[in-house]
Amino acid sequence: MESQDRKNLISNRLIKLRKERGLSQRELAHQLQLIGMDVDKNVITRLETNKRHVTDMELQALCRVLRVSYEGLIEE
Repeated sequence: MESQDRKNLISNRLIKLRKERGLSQRELAHQLQLIGMDVDKNVITRLETNKRHVTDMELQALCRVLRVSYEGLIEE
């Protein structure tokens, strides 16, 4: 995928971290909802397939739920 087509930097890393933690997309969305993020499985799918931009609030929440630093989430 060419860089201009990419919507975020976390897609591949998000998939890897989610799977390492044994979470489905739906389970990850639920964990994010528990800390106040308004996301569903479709948001996770769109992030992982690089079809959606990620907000700074979502980055912060993903780091918290996945127990990883910001750098750990964006670096491949």
